[in-house]
Amino acid sequence: MKICPAEPHDVAKLLAFREEAAAWLSQLGTDQWQRPYPADKLLATIESGHVFMLQDGHMTAATITLTPDAEEGLWTEDELREPCMFVNKLTVGREYGGQNIGGRLLDWAGDRAHRAGAKWLRLDAWTANEALQRYYLAQGFTHVRTVSEGTAVNGGPRVSGWLAQREARPSVHDFHDLTPAPARLPFAA
Repeated sequence: MKICPAEPHDVAKLLAFREEAAAWLSQLGTDQWQRPYPADKLLATIESGHVFMLQDGHMTAATITLTPDAEEGLWTEDELREPCMFVNKLTVGREYGGQNIGGRLLDWAGDRAHRAGAKWLRLDAWTANEALQRYYLAQGFTHVRTVSEGTAVNGGPRVSGWLAQREARPSVHDFHDLTPAPARLPFAA
């Protein structure tokens, strides 16, 4: 399998991929990702070079967003002074479930973050999805805190405020990495 940057023409494919994941999550009894993701926001993230796709031949096996940009209102100013990168929208195709693709993508992200000079690989997860939280804990993340104040775009409570982190570190993920070298973070040592 190869990992490569997503391109603007991948927007429709990635939105469909997310819809598939939302349907699966709904079957599991969670409301995570039930609101459609804005195509223009996804396109902007792709154009910034932060969205990556794991390809198995012509099939998309998974996708991950890895960015130096924190979602507003989640992390403290002191935490944001530490060099870190953030994982978002990790999604594995259902036909690839149970193969540790997500764990290997997290290892790839931690390795890439380390090469960028990050100390931490951080994420925020759906506050009500306890199974997802247990998954991240099993992947070596430590729960930092849960942020419930603040509001979501639609005026409701924050739904993705379970914060976790693990050290960014070199890792073997066994993917053929076709991504460009990561840019060094501003606070990197």
